[in-house]
Amino acid sequence: MTDTTPKDPSKLDAAELMSRDELEALQLGRLKHALAYAYERVPMYKRKFDDAGVHPTDLRDLADLAKFPYTTKEDLRLEYPFGMFAVPQNQVSRIHASSGTTGRPTVVGYTENDLKVWASLVARSMRASGVRPGMKVHNAYGYGLFTGGLGAHYGAEALGATVIPMSGGQTEKQIQLIQDFEPDAIMCTPTYLLTIMDAMIQRGIDPRTTSLKFAVCGAEPWTEEMRHELEQGLDLQACDIYGLSEVMGPGVAGESVETKDGNHIWEDHFRPEIIDPFDYTSVLPDGQEGELVFTALTKEALPIIRYRTKDLSKLLPGTARPSMRRMARITGRSDDMIILRGVNLFPSQIEEIALRIPALSPHFQLELTRTGRMDAMTIRIEPRENTTPQERASAGLLLKTQIKIHVGSSCAIEVVEPGTLERSNGKLRRIYDNRPKP
Repeated sequence: MTDTTPKDPSKLDAAELMSRDELEALQLGRLKHALAYAYERVPMYKRKFDDAGVHPTDLRDLADLAKFPYTTKEDLRLEYPFGMFAVPQNQVSRIHASSGTTGRPTVVGYTENDLKVWASLVARSMRASGVRPGMKVHNAYGYGLFTGGLGAHYGAEALGATVIPMSGGQTEKQIQLIQDFEPDAIMCTPTYLLTIMDAMIQRGIDPRTTSLKFAVCGAEPWTEEMRHELEQGLDLQACDIYGLSEVMGPGVAGESVETKDGNHIWEDHFRPEIIDPFDYTSVLPDGQEGELVFTALTKEALPIIRYRTKDLSKLLPGTARPSMRRMARITGRSDDMIILRGVNLFPSQIEEIALRIPALSPHFQLELTRTGRMDAMTIRIEPRENTTPQERASAGLLLKTQIKIHVGSSCAIEVVEPGTLERSNGKLRRIYDNRPKP
């Protein structure tokens, strides 16, 4: 496969300037190759295609992709560690893996060209979000087997930026280096950026006085209200970046600083679909919300066909990159959805409502319990500093009322003291499910 990295990282890639017709023609050619490549080189795909009664030659137009079976996280776990690899071990330049906290880790690999393409797409995402060659980038994503840290690192270098490879955690040191090294941009999860901002305030530092001008945040869902919180608190421009290890890592899609209206999917390398997350045989039209599915069009080490992400979104027309469709902000994950007495809700809905109440902060946790046959949810949330007991009580009552109105479920609210809830050192845990296990 030929090297598809851009030659001048300061300018738009050729694919970003294509018409939609040109882009779909490119997708069709690459998709035909990707299906044949996976079928010929990965035994699991040959079995799945054969069991489904389809062959790569059955793809004649883009809509025919719906004939092919999905790939799931469980497929990767069953093929642990290297059963999904399509190239000999000596052609695999790097291996990443998930934490494996809920079972066997999912393992992904990259050829040398995979790494170049990955870096180029992270660079494209960063450039769209306002970062430019020559800027200093403070990278607070975790390094190691997690794809975030190294993915962001090599993307920033491909862009022509100077990388400060801080990794996650050590918040006090993060603050010191931001003050001393004066980076222009920071890359981390949105909740960890919030942790850094709060820690600055506790040290008597005005977060708006730092050198930071741009934040490229991802790896967890976040709301427009959280964006406003970060932008106002730090006096910077905050944009989303999307990706997941099984498809590539960060950089599958990126948000434009000019529009801030959702991530443009880099469709020259990934073909997105939206499916009904409950009746997953149905491919939904653009504009309708469902589960995101991705097919990688150019991966060599680990081809991925119709991967079910569990992320809930919808596809929208492109704006800043007109030929590239956008994905709406992730509302949650189908496997993180809370079903409370017949009502479906996501933590992002609670965040959105809470941040519209001036006395409440973005720091909250959801605890699920069961008494008898009835599930119950308690929301523990911190107020803003310097709020009175009366303001806190009123804010808690308002939150309870607004959740009942907008979500349709009753819950208990505990407004706890500022600084008492766990802070993010990377990805933040929001849900504590203490219901008895069946």
